[in-house]
Amino acid sequence: MLAGWEDKSAYALCTFGFCANSDDDCEVLLFRGRTDGVIVSPRGPRDFGWDPCFQPNGYDQTFAEMPKAEKNKISHRSRALAKLREHFTSSE
Repeated sequence: MLAGWEDKSAYALCTFGFCANSDDDCEVLLFRGRTDGVIVSPRGPRDFGWDPCFQPNGYDQTFAEMPKAEKNKISHRSRALAKLREHFTSSE
């Protein structure tokens, strides 16, 4: 689908939202994690969404080709979760 575009850069973005209660005026805290990369021809297992065609910058494997532990260290989800964790552990 991207054959017509020279720039194949992309990023994966995850946002966790947190609200301390169910009040309508509750402040919602947002924690965003981002992983930059490029779109490539699919490689690796095709059992999870777009992982086979997303290759993070600095790596020669797609998310699908990486061991799960390695992917989880650099994923947009883990980065967002780390920010959420930092917020709650630093405010004690």
